[in-house]
Amino acid sequence: MTRTGMMCRASGADLDVLSGLVAEAFSDGPVGAWLVPALTDRPLVLCRYARLVVSWGLEYGQVDMTVDQSAVAVWFRRGEAPAQAAGWMYDLHQALGAYASRFALWHAYLDAVVPPVPHAYLAHLATLPGREDAARVLLAACHRVLDIEGLPAYAECLGGRPREGVLAGCGYTPRSPILLEPGGPALWRMWRPAPDVGRSCGGFPSRVRLRRGVTLSGGRVVPSRLGPC
Repeated sequence: MTRTGMMCRASGADLDVLSGLVAEAFSDGPVGAWLVPALTDRPLVLCRYARLVVSWGLEYGQVDMTVDQSAVAVWFRRGEAPAQAAGWMYDLHQALGAYASRFALWHAYLDAVVPPVPHAYLAHLATLPGREDAARVLLAACHRVLDIEGLPAYAECLGGRPREGVLAGCGYTPRSPILLEPGGPALWRMWRPAPDVGRSCGGFPSRVRLRRGVTLSGGRVVPSRLGPC
C-alpha cells in the first residue's frame, strides 16, 4: 500500500468497505433510481455493481482512498477510447442478471461522449455522509500527480448543480449534459484541464460536446446534437 499524507492506494483488503461507499453514493441520488427502478431490488443490485466497479478499478485502473476509508476515488487512464469494454460487459451481465441491460445502456451513454484525448477518468467518487472535506483532500493529492504529468481529468456529476460541490471546488467545470432516457436525470460532464491549458474550454474536444445527450440508432449509441462546450 502506498501512503501519501492522508491518502493511500487501495487494495483488495479494502474492497468491502469501499464498495459500500460507492453503493451508498448511488443509493442517495436519481441515477440509482433510474438504474434500478424497483426499490426493493435497488440495495442489492447497487451493492453488486459497486463491488464490480471497485474490483475493476483495482485490476485495471487505480483506486485511491483516505487512510480512514471515508472517501474513495476510482480512476482509469484513457487514450482515445474506453478499454476492456467486452470484458466489462461480460462481468456486468454475470453480476447483475436481468438488470445488466439497464447498466449497459448507461455505460453506452457515457462511452459515446468520451473525450478522444488522453486523460484521467474519475469514474467514481464517494464519501461518507458529511465528509466532503475528505473527498477534497483525496482529489487534491490525485490532481497534484496529474498536474505533474500534464494530464487533464474528466468526470460526470450525478447531481443537479454541477457548479457546486466537490468537483467544482477542485477545478472541474461543467460542459453540456448527458440526458438519460427514458425519463432519466441529467449527468453533467466535468472537465479539469491540464495546468498549461486555458479555462475557456480547457482543451475539451469540440466534436464530442452534446446539448441533448445521446440516442439509440441501430443498436448503437450516437450523439443526438452537437453544440458548444
